[in-house]
Amino acid sequence: MKRTALALMVLPLLSTAAFATGYTGPGATPQVTTVAAALEAADDTHVVLEGQIVKRLQDELYEFKDATGTIQVEIDDEDWPGQSVSENAKVRLTGEVDKDFNSREIDVDRVELIN
Repeated sequence: MKRTALALMVLPLLSTAAFATGYTGPGATPQVTTVAAALEAADDTHVVLEGQIVKRLQDELYEFKDATGTIQVEIDDEDWPGQSVSENAKVRLTGEVDKDFNSREIDVDRVELIN
C-alpha cells in the first residue's frame, strides 16, 4: 500500500521532468520558440512561445501574438494558470503544433503567466 501511494506521488514529477528535457544531440529537432517558426513547423513539433493572448475566438480557441506574428491556440480550461490573464499580460505557452490541411494552430499543454 505504501509503495502504491509513493508511486502515485512520484509519477507526476517524473512525467514533468521527461517533458521538460529531451535529447539535444545530433539529429534532435530544435524547439520552436516563435510564431513565425511555428507557422512553418511540422505537425506535433514541440513549441514554447512567449507573448500575449490577445483575443478569445471560440470556447477554447484564442489568438496569440508575439513579435513575429499571430497564431490560433487551443487552451483547455484545466490548462489555465490560477491567475487571471488579460490581453496585456505576457505568457509562456508550452504545447505542440497541430497541422491540418491548410492551417496550423498550437495545442497548448501549459500556460504560465510571466509578467
